[in-house]
Amino acid sequence: MPVPPVRIGLIGAGRIGASHATVIARRVPEATLTVVADPRPGAASELAEPLGARGETSVEALLASDDVDAVVIAASSVAHAELITAAAEAGKHVFSEKPAGMSLAEISAARSAAAAAGVALQVGFNRRFAREFVEAHEAIVAGRLGAVRQLRSLTRDPGRGPSDPDVVPPWTIFTQTLIHDFDTLNWLNPGAQAIDVVATADSLTSPGHPTLLDHATVVIRYDNGAIATAEASFAATYGYDVRGEVLGSEGMVTMGEGARSSLRVHDAAGRVAATSHSDTELLIDAYTGELAEFALAVQQGRAPSVTGDDAFAAFAIAQACIDSMTSGARAGVAR
Repeated sequence: MPVPPVRIGLIGAGRIGASHATVIARRVPEATLTVVADPRPGAASELAEPLGARGETSVEALLASDDVDAVVIAASSVAHAELITAAAEAGKHVFSEKPAGMSLAEISAARSAAAAAGVALQVGFNRRFAREFVEAHEAIVAGRLGAVRQLRSLTRDPGRGPSDPDVVPPWTIFTQTLIHDFDTLNWLNPGAQAIDVVATADSLTSPGHPTLLDHATVVIRYDNGAIATAEASFAATYGYDVRGEVLGSEGMVTMGEGARSSLRVHDAAGRVAATSHSDTELLIDAYTGELAEFALAVQQGRAPSVTGDDAFAAFAIAQACIDSMTSGARAGVAR
C-alpha cells in the first residue's frame, strides 16, 4: 500500500522560505505543502496559493491544523528554538533551518522537547546532501583516504559586503555562515570530536566597524589529531563559493568550485566559467535532498540523518569561536 505524502506546514515566507516551499511542492514527491504561515499581511497567501496551499498569519493556527504532519521552520534564526519546541509540543515533526537556536542552552532545550514529544528533528545542514560532498564523505567512511589529517571548508557569500553593516547581528559570521562549515568538517571527520579552536575575524569591507565581522578564519583541533580550517567571507565579487578538502594518510578529496556547469568559454578575456550567485541556485539539489530526507524519516518513523545533536556540535564550535575572539586565545569546545 502506498505511503501517503507527509503534509507539511512551512513557517516563514521570506527568501529561504519561498525556496523551501517551492522545493516541497514541486521537487519532493514524499511531501505535500498544505499551509504557509507568516505574520506579514498577505505574505503567506502570496507564496502558498500558487503552490496549492493556503496561507495563515498565525503560527498557532498552523500548529493546530489537522492537515499538518510536520513543520519546516524558515523564520528568523532568533525564533528557531522557540518554534521547534512549540511544534514538538503540538506533536509535529520538525525540520528547522540552521542554527537550531542562538545558544547551546536553547539548542539543548529544543532537542529535549523533540525527544520528549517523540517527533523527528532535522536541522538544515544542506552540504550533507550536495552530491560532491556526499561522495567525499562516502570515500572517507570507506577508508579510501586513510586516516583523516587535515580538513578545509569555506563559504564565501556573493557581493561586496553588507550594504548596511549596522543591521548585521554580532557574531553572524560564526553562528549563521560558518555554522555550515563547522557541521561539514564534523561530518567529514566521522567519529571525531572538536577539542578547541582559534578564531581570527575582522571587518575588511567596513574597516573599524564596532561589531561587523565579514571575513574569518578558524582553526579547529579534533580529538583524533586532525586539524581543520574554516574560512568565510561576505564579499566574493565573483559569486557564491562553497568548497571543501580533506587530506588523509592515503589520499585527498576536494569538492566544490562554484561553477554552474562544466562549460568554459575561451575568448579574449581568457578562460571563463559561469558561477552561481546564491545558495538556492548553487545548492538547489542539496536543499531538495535534505527536505526529501526529512519527509522519508517521518514516513519511515526513524531519526533523520542530521539531528539536534549535530546542531549542538556545530554551534559548540561557533560558541568557541566567539569565546576565542573575546579572549584572544584558544577556546575549548563544549560537548
